[in-house]
Amino acid sequence: MKNKFTQRTELLIGTESLEKLSKAKVIVFGLGGVGGICTESIVRAGVSNITIVDFDDVDITNINRQIIATTKTVGKAKTEVMKDRLLEINPELNVNPIKEKLTTENIEIFNLKEYDYIVDCIDFLKGKIALAKYAWDYDLKLISAMGAGNKLEPTGFRVSDIYRTEMCPVARIMRRELKALNVKKLKVVWSKESPSGERFVDESTGKISPSSISFVPPACGLVIAGEVIKDLIKE
Repeated sequence: MKNKFTQRTELLIGTESLEKLSKAKVIVFGLGGVGGICTESIVRAGVSNITIVDFDDVDITNINRQIIATTKTVGKAKTEVMKDRLLEINPELNVNPIKEKLTTENIEIFNLKEYDYIVDCIDFLKGKIALAKYAWDYDLKLISAMGAGNKLEPTGFRVSDIYRTEMCPVARIMRRELKALNVKKLKVVWSKESPSGERFVDESTGKISPSSISFVPPACGLVIAGEVIKDLIKE
């Protein structure tokens, strides 16, 4: 066994599984508190081909929970900051950054049928619904994060089909919308914890954001990464 950064992973999952990860193509939408740590964990596990999608720049309010957010990265495009960080982990990584906001109108530009796994870590419902509908229509492998804001319990996340969720406000809306679109299933990571805390209103933009803390969104992202890796090595 070569001395490489995946050496201990290979000891755990075996050479054949590691080769599967190396060949797999993954696309991650959203590089925030959930998506940033999820993306990094997927790459650290051995996935060598990844596309990262986010339309936003790092904001100072991201520092409390987002792995790419520091005082040095504020104002920079999240996709570029994430790309640089991932290449420091694996210089041979094939990483494709796309600074774009997913919509129902532009979903085709992402060439989703080319990927072995689609990861939804975005926080706007229209995009989440668009991904779920597209993946259902074309039988693509997708996992979607439900709400991770306004929560304080990192051990509360669980994995199930969207129609077996409860309590989570994001999941409630998703269930209703996907049922109307005749989407029969969607693998999601969600928490049964009741939302708490206040919402943040940006006075300059009017945007309303949930409260958050350093250890809850990343916990959700790690659960998602684990599901992606385990599913890929099962193929």
